[in-house]
Amino acid sequence: MKISTKGRYALRLMLDLAQHGMEQEYVSIKKVSLRQDISEKYLEQIVAQLSRSGFVNSARGAQGGYCLARTPKEYTVGMILRQIEGNLSTVSCLEDDQNKCMRCNNCVTLEVWQQINDAVNNVIDNITLQDLLEKQLAQSNAVQNTEG
Repeated sequence: MKISTKGRYALRLMLDLAQHGMEQEYVSIKKVSLRQDISEKYLEQIVAQLSRSGFVNSARGAQGGYCLARTPKEYTVGMILRQIEGNLSTVSCLEDDQNKCMRCNNCVTLEVWQQINDAVNNVIDNITLQDLLEKQLAQSNAVQNTEG
């Protein structure tokens, strides 16, 4: 499994909205683009997908933009990545709830793939956007303290 640029940028976008869209303030894609050094057009594609899925809210007009639809603690990294990437299984035989591979009953490597899958899911499903936001703020404060 390899997370695409789109998945990585979606997570950065959501984190930026969490950090800069406090109190349901709308954040423009242009500002996110500048802060994150990501193309506006690419961000627009990503945010459209996140908006359709109800992860973000949008508003038009001069004060418009995007904000999180829920609080940062209600999103996990896994939720965001799966919304953008789809299934995150390490091998195709684990993509469905029921393994359709004809060799699954005799495949000794299946347990390895399942353990890898479980480990990845355990990580991404137990880190929230709030956790990342707190790390981001702590890191920003640490940098400011060393510069000041």
